[in-house]
Amino acid sequence: MAYTQVTGSLVKIGLAQFRVAKAPMTIMTRALGSCLGVVLYDETTKIGGLAHVMHPKRELVKNNANKAKFVDSAITLMLSRMEKMGARREKIVAKIFGGARMFKNVMGSPGVLQIGEKNVESAREKFAELGIQVVAEDVGGDHGRTISFNVSDGTVLLRGAYDNERIY
Repeated sequence: MAYTQVTGSLVKIGLAQFRVAKAPMTIMTRALGSCLGVVLYDETTKIGGLAHVMHPKRELVKNNANKAKFVDSAITLMLSRMEKMGARREKIVAKIFGGARMFKNVMGSPGVLQIGEKNVESAREKFAELGIQVVAEDVGGDHGRTISFNVSDGTVLLRGAYDNERIY
């Protein structure tokens, strides 16, 4: 697979972090369980971003100073930074990964601790509000994921918890 070669620098981001970059660069994040990996990309300018978000909406959490922690504010922040670098909003597309159901129902109550599903729903709502098309996703299930985003061509290499690989 040609993709597995890192393009330019490799930058790893962690939980509640994001990175916006120009090609050539590869941005990677690991351990996406209920968290969501959000990729934004402008193919014409080769500018993209990757966020590893934990919660759906900033307004729902008291300790909300870190905007990269939340789906809604991280998307807005990445989009703004990409536009400042020269990306054009009408050319930006999105890809989302993760949002797994990592915890079984607690005490028979469906929906308890199912933050992954809420993260996915929040991302879809935010992209619809912004008019950004989601062109690929690998969400849900009950397993973790690692993703590497190649800013040179917009591809995302997904490695699943069971050693499977796919390119989006």
